[in-house]
Parts: sequence; structure tokens; C-alpha cells
Amino acid sequence: MSEWRRFTDRGALDRALAQHVCARLKDDIDAVGEASLAVSGGNTPRQLFRLLSNLALDWSRVTITLVDERQVSPDSTDSNERLVRENLLQNQAGSATFIGLHSDNADALPELARRVAAIPRPFSVVILGMGADGHTASWFPCASNLHTLLDPDNPAELASSDPVTAAHQRTTLTLAAVLRSREIIVHICGEEKAAVLTEATARRYPIAALLEQDNTPVSIWWAP
Repeated sequence: MSEWRRFTDRGALDRALAQHVCARLKDDIDAVGEASLAVSGGNTPRQLFRLLSNLALDWSRVTITLVDERQVSPDSTDSNERLVRENLLQNQAGSATFIGLHSDNADALPELARRVAAIPRPFSVVILGMGADGHTASWFPCASNLHTLLDPDNPAELASSDPVTAAHQRTTLTLAAVLRSREIIVHICGEEKAAVLTEATARRYPIAALLEQDNTPVSIWWAP
């Protein structure tokens, strides 16, 4: 089951979501001494990251990682790591630990999986976006291994993905990894994406795998 949280404009959405995420991280820091956050790329979260970076929190106790990454150089404009470093790992949040999903080694998946496995679990929060084709993370409808990516019992937390319909090979958390979180947030904007999400289950879009499970709470944060 999922809960919609609707806002009149994107500024209000980003401000509210930044405060919400910060509170969730603080809850885990207070309870267990550490917190972890997995975030997505794209244009939608840019302002959210900037707002979050300025909020007061013991960021030295927070580990941040990516939900997915394009297999490009970290200085590429297509790099999610670059987006996070330039917008989130700044200001107050500059003391957070960052675990990226990039490696110059073409056979680096086991190494990257070990990095991810060392992140405190469950994730305090996982923030996901969604494409117009109903993909989230790098779970693309045309990916040849989509079934494996969406297997909730998959022992692998990290996998490669060929989107087919988009540029660049990807490295992505699996559904099984994303579900190992206290809360999953779907952060989207625009009427088109609201319509896609509403139809996700009927059309069997990849994001439906999150909406249909009942192990981890999912909330949808949306503005026009």
C-alpha cells in the first residue's frame, strides 16, 4: 500500500520532504547512533538535495549512497555521483560519508556490492524517482534481467542493468535491497508522472513492484 502526499507547488514539496527526511535520519541517529540514506539522480531531486544539505543534523553519522548509477565518469554531467556531490554533500551535509557506485574496473560489481553491504541497514530512507515509462532505480521495462532485479528474494543487493531504451549501462540496487529500508519515498512532479504512477499496477510497470508489496512503507510525494 502507498500513501500520496500532494503539494500545490514544487517548492512546498521540496521543503516538506527535506524536513521529513532529516527527521527520519535523526530518529535513527538517536535510536542506534547512525543513519543511512539512498538517493536517486535526475533533475527532480536537485533542489531537495540543496535544501537537505543545509539542515542541522549530525551528518557525520549519516552514510549516503545511490539507488543507481550510470556507468560514466564521476565528472560527467550524466553522473548521479556528481549530482549528489555538487548539491547534497555540501554545507551541513559535507561531513556525511558517501558510498558511490562508480568504479573504473569493468568487473567491479563484486567490489561495489561489498561497499553497499557495509552501509548501515535498514536504510533510514530510500528516495526514488520515476520515468515516464514506469521505471524506477534502473529497473527498466526492457532490461533483460528485469525479473531478477524485481525478485524480492534475490540475495544480490546490487546488479548491472542495460536499459535498452536509455543511454548508458547502469549499476542499480535491486528491489530486495530497496525493501531493506524503514521507509521508501517516491518523489515525482508533473501530471504525466502522476498518471503513469496511477496506472502502474494495471500496466505492470516496474515501479508496481514497490506499490504492491506490504513489507516496507511507501509514500508518494507529488506536486504539479
